[in-house]
Amino acid sequence: MAPRTSGPEGTHIVVRLDDLLHARRMTLTELAERVGLTLANLSILKTGKAKAIRFSTLEAICRELECQPGDLLSYTEGGN
Repeated sequence: MAPRTSGPEGTHIVVRLDDLLHARRMTLTELAERVGLTLANLSILKTGKAKAIRFSTLEAICRELECQPGDLLSYTEGGN
């Protein structure tokens, strides 16, 4: 199950970074090097503990994983 970040009123943003990395046979360390982020910051995003993400970071991740933002993040209500 992909990690979720809690939002207001039981809404959640689901982060699917782990699934994308697995599908592309890439490690978190490799992605961190390619996008110029620390492993710690990328890990925070992967585990769903991030409170925000910069568009430049999102763009770099999508470029390296050859995906769209919607492949990485999704929205659910009520913890579904």
